[in-house]
Amino acid sequence: MPARHSFTARRTLRNVQRDIDETRSIGRGDVGSLHIGFVGSGMLSTLPEIFRTYRKAYPLVQLHLHESFTAPVTEGLENGTLDAGILRDGDPIEGLNITTIFSERFVAVVPATHPCAKQKSISPAVLRDEPFVYYPRSAGARAFEKPLTLCEAHGFRPQIVQEASHWLTILRLIAAGLGVTIAPECVRRIASPDVVCLPLRGARTVSNIELAWRVGESRPIVERFAQIAKSTRNRR
Repeated sequence: MPARHSFTARRTLRNVQRDIDETRSIGRGDVGSLHIGFVGSGMLSTLPEIFRTYRKAYPLVQLHLHESFTAPVTEGLENGTLDAGILRDGDPIEGLNITTIFSERFVAVVPATHPCAKQKSISPAVLRDEPFVYYPRSAGARAFEKPLTLCEAHGFRPQIVQEASHWLTILRLIAAGLGVTIAPECVRRIASPDVVCLPLRGARTVSNIELAWRVGESRPIVERFAQIAKSTRNRR
């Protein structure tokens, strides 16, 4: 066989082997592109650990992260623009698997100058006549309503005087004296000294960080991410 033909044959064999190896890698979920939607507040709890663990395990995967709110993330899963999502207190939706990976208590957030600020804990009833700074319902209906049920259990529904889309903004508005709120406990991590986060006595309702993916999803790249996300439950 002429040398040129021998070289061409060897190159063809290498290309075939490369294609086989690439197909196997895709089949294992080792390579590819993965689009994950997530709620920003998840970054204050378990989410960084999930991303860190996944990146270390699958460094060749092109990981595309999309920060949003629960409702837009579920919409992205439904229309196929997202492969998996991290939600907070998502609504049950037909066609989506949703499982809790982390739960945390709610806390009351008040200005440091508030008369109750030095207490170790308060009842939600203390907030009855307080104006609330809160996030919009468009972020997610269940996420919006769940903290308010803590107030309704004491016979009132708060008056929301100001909305904001991010917890940092909400905390700064509270520090400025515009009101109080009920928030997931993770906001303690970004709370400044001019606000106080107080445990709520007798409150059993918790906020859930959840993993969501489409029913029938069988791609290994998504299954591997789901395995890592769900494994954090056992380390919390």
